[in-house]
Parts: sequence; C-alpha cells; structure tokens
Amino acid sequence: MDRRQLLSVGLVATLAGAPFLSACRDASVAPQPAAAPKPAQRPRVALVMKTLTSPFFVEMEKGARRAETELGIELLVKTAAQETSIEQQIAIIDQLTRAKVDAIVIAPGDSYRLIPGLKKAQEADIVVINVDNRLDPETARQQGLVNVPFISVDNRRAVYNATKYLTEDVRAPTQAAIIEGIRSASNAEDRKQGALQAFSESPQVTLVGSESADWKIDAAYEVARKLFGAHPRIRLLVCANDMMALGAIRYLQEAKIQGVKVVGYDALDEARQAMRSGWLAASVDQQAAQQGFMGVSYAVRMLKGEKLPADTMLDTQLITAKGLAKGR
Repeated sequence: MDRRQLLSVGLVATLAGAPFLSACRDASVAPQPAAAPKPAQRPRVALVMKTLTSPFFVEMEKGARRAETELGIELLVKTAAQETSIEQQIAIIDQLTRAKVDAIVIAPGDSYRLIPGLKKAQEADIVVINVDNRLDPETARQQGLVNVPFISVDNRRAVYNATKYLTEDVRAPTQAAIIEGIRSASNAEDRKQGALQAFSESPQVTLVGSESADWKIDAAYEVARKLFGAHPRIRLLVCANDMMALGAIRYLQEAKIQGVKVVGYDALDEARQAMRSGWLAASVDQQAAQQGFMGVSYAVRMLKGEKLPADTMLDTQLITAKGLAKGR
C-alpha cells in the first residue's frame, strides 16, 4: 500500500470516529436535570386555649381545624389543664416562642399575666392574635404589646340582653344572684357588668350575692350551695358560662329547689338539654367555632402582610327554652 492509500485509510478512520468523539464531548458538557424544588414549608400557627375540658373550647378547636384544612397551614393546638392554669399557659407561650412558630392565636385565661410572654413572642417576629377573652389594653400598651387583633363578642351586651329576658316578667320583689367567672378575665368582668346593669333597671329585683366559681362546674355547685344557703329566696340566677350554670342546676336538683330561673352562657349541647328539661331558662351562643376559624385566618392574613381591624365583634344569639320548644 503506497503513501496515498495509507493517508486515505487514515482519513476515513478519522472521519468515522468523529461522531463518537463529538458525542463524547457533547455528553461531557450536557446540562444535568435540575433538582426538584423543595416544597414550601407550611406556616405553623399555634392555637393556645384555656382547656379542652369545656365543650366551648372543643368547638373553638373545630373551627381552627377547618381553617387549617382550607388555608393549608400546620395547626398546633395547646391547652392548659384547667381554665385557672395560668402559669401553664405562660409556659406554653414560652415553649412556642422558643420553637419559633409563625403565629400564636391566644384565648387567654387571664387578661394581664400572659402579656409579658406574648410580648417576647412578638419580639421574636411571631404574629399574635387574641380571641375570646381580651388582653387588657392598657397593660399591653405599657408593656409594648401592640398590633394584636382581637376577635370576640360583646359579652356585656349579650349578658345584659339575657338578664333582661329573665327580668321581663318580674312583677313582685325578687331576689337575684350572679355566679362569676375568673375575676382577672376581661370577659368575666364584662358579663358581670351586663347582668348588674340589667338587674339595676328592674326596680323589683334585689341582687343579694355575686361570687366567682372560676368557670368550673364543681366550684359553681359549691357557690350555689353557699348562695342559696344564705338566701333561700333567690329566684333569678345569672351564670357567666354554661358549665357553672350546670353546676348550679345540679345543686338545685339535689336540694329540690324549684322555681329558679337560671341563665348560662355558651349555648352548649348540655345547656340546650337543660333548657328542654326545664332547668335552664336561656343561654348565649357566642360562635365558638367561628372565633377559632377567624383567629387562625387572621394569623395567616397577618403573615401575608395584611392590615387587620383592631377589633372584630361577632354576633351573639340568645337561645331560650321557649325558643327551643318552638323549634327555633
């Protein structure tokens, strides 16, 4: 084979190998598939309530769970053992602050003592929403806790209307009493003041006692025993929540005391049953589930930078034994 033939063969071989070399070069510089983006982390919103021993807060959690499903957030529900376990609520807020949740929706057991912990949460860039029981505005201002939307109802007006319902048929001198909630809670004070105002407008009614049972059914039983022991002619009794009304009713049943008109607050299923059986005259529906739903919804909206109203007041409804008897 002469020189020209050798060159020809070498050229053919070179050309034949060119696609392979080109392919190798292309493979070495070909772009790699992009890594799949990590899913965005869902906002973590904590609902801190007083307890789950009260059906009212069970309903509040249901509303918050509905918001969790609809809004795609992670809901953490934290509660104290009892409505009087304020130190436990304070500890829960501290734990959530250290866990760096995105928002805290607080139904405070006390209107004053939780403010310092919530201020620390806010300093850690955690959104704070207040539901049910109002944090004391002046104490909050003094300690620098600001821009905390409040969602609840007009407790004073609601109890005023319920108490007026009790007194509307009073035509003779009648003794009345009040069983209050926790005295350091704003909603308890508002409900007491609503009852006091309505009683004062009825000239035939004399208030003979007002005692706290700290929202508890067993404590209300003992308070009722004390009140009726001292004033057996009480015929009107306003209780600041249904649990206390049920405790008072249990005492009245065991003591076989008839003819006492009792008003509660929350319109729980157990209270409605007491109305149907003739032991409870009325109660107030304050939309517990809606308070929970809106609290979580407001937290999500604040995390998005929305400006929200300082106060959002939901409507209440007076539920009466007469209304239930008529199917309303």
